[in-house]
This record gives sequence, C-alpha cells and structure tokens, in this order.
Amino acid sequence: MSTDKTIVLITGANSGIGLETVLALSQSSDKYHILLGTRSLEKGETALANLASSHGKELRSHIEVLQLDVTSTDSITAATAYIEKTFGRLDVLISNAGVIVYEQVDTLINLRRTFETNVFGAMVLTESLLPLIKKSAAPRIIYVSSEQGSISLKLDPNYRWKDTKAEPYRMSKAAMNMMAACHKYDYREWGCKVCSFNPGFCVTNLTGEETKKMRVEMGARSARDPAVALVDVLEGKRDEDIMDKSGIVDLDGGVRPW
Repeated sequence: MSTDKTIVLITGANSGIGLETVLALSQSSDKYHILLGTRSLEKGETALANLASSHGKELRSHIEVLQLDVTSTDSITAATAYIEKTFGRLDVLISNAGVIVYEQVDTLINLRRTFETNVFGAMVLTESLLPLIKKSAAPRIIYVSSEQGSISLKLDPNYRWKDTKAEPYRMSKAAMNMMAACHKYDYREWGCKVCSFNPGFCVTNLTGEETKKMRVEMGARSARDPAVALVDVLEGKRDEDIMDKSGIVDLDGGVRPW
C-alpha cells in the first residue's frame, strides 16, 4: 500500500505513555498512520476501542493495532515483514516498551527480565527495522528512557531521586541511553535523528496499580504530559536539543545529563 502519510510505530502502546502518545499524535494532525504496537493483540484492540469510544471525534490520524512483542524475534520479524509489505518504509520509531520488576525474585532473573525488554528487545527491533527506516525521507528514532538511567544524576547529592533503588531498571535505562547515543552518532550520516527521551515522574501501569495513588501523592504527573512532549519531539520542535546538545531530551525542555 502506497501512502503519503508519515508512518509511526509506537511500541508498548496499549497503555500508559505509549497509549497517551498514540492519542496525542492522532489528535494533533491527520498526516500520520499510527501503528499501535502491543504484545497482546487483545489488549491493543481493547485499548483502541476505548480510544474510539472516548475520543472518536478527536482522532484525526488513522490508528492500527500491530502485534509486537519486543522480546520475541519471531514477533519482531513478523511485524517488520508486515510494515515492509504494507508501507515499504517506516518514518518514525518510538521505542517505548519497557518493564520494571518489583517482585522479590532472584537478582539474575530480575536483571534478565528487565534487560530483555528494555535493552535487548529495543536493540534487536531497531536493527530489524533499520532497512525500512532508511527508506524514509525524514527518519527518526526516539527511545523512551528515563533520567533514572543518568549516572551523573545518581551521584548528584542534590538530586531528588538519588536514593531510589530499582538497580536493574536504572541499569537498563543507562544502557538504553548509551544505545541511543551510539545510534545518534552512527545514523547521522544518513540523516536519521535519534534521541533518548526522559518522560519524567509520571503515573503509568509500569509500576502497578497499587503504587499509583502513592505516586500521585508524591507529585507524579499524568502520562499525558510526556505524550505531548513526545509529539513535539517527533514533529521536530525539539531538534535543537537533539542536534546541538548532549544528553537525555527532557519532557520539560532542554536535556538531562547522561
């Protein structure tokens, strides 16, 4: 299918920041074809149905559910093949799928589960989609990371969250930040704009239902805030931060230190 729409894939998009970004992007313009990437096809279809029910008249860009489990090479291969056959290219990849493990499990198990999604899956997906991204006239890759992966902030005595634990999660986001830095450097030669994005302290399903109230009481923001900021990044409004500065692009402007 030939289309003049901007083809955007958002992973982990059946809830939280991913779903809010799907909504904000579709509301912003009719120029996009949005692929709502979801590990569970059923959950993705339910999420889309809920969007249509609650925001139907506001949705300007078409949204399509795409089954995609970033921890499965078969799923990544199938999704890549579908995008190639249907569109022939991919213009924007927002790599948002992520996990944080709170269960009291073996440290090695925790590390493997966390890195499997947050690092390995993101890297393998990008590599699989790269030939399609290279066919875009305005290619862009956005890694939804976290300032929790900032080594500089972790060691800053004035940083609010310096004592936050969750070492496997923080380590995985530090690795994602390096991946984004490598890709920003390597892909610039063919015009791809790459960045790591900090969504800030917000309420999502990532940390579980039981912690949502606590996070709100601690000042957590709605997932709508980083979603709107992500649309600005995608639309090029934050290119000065991406191209002229070194760091994690922050939802509130500027960059956070690596």
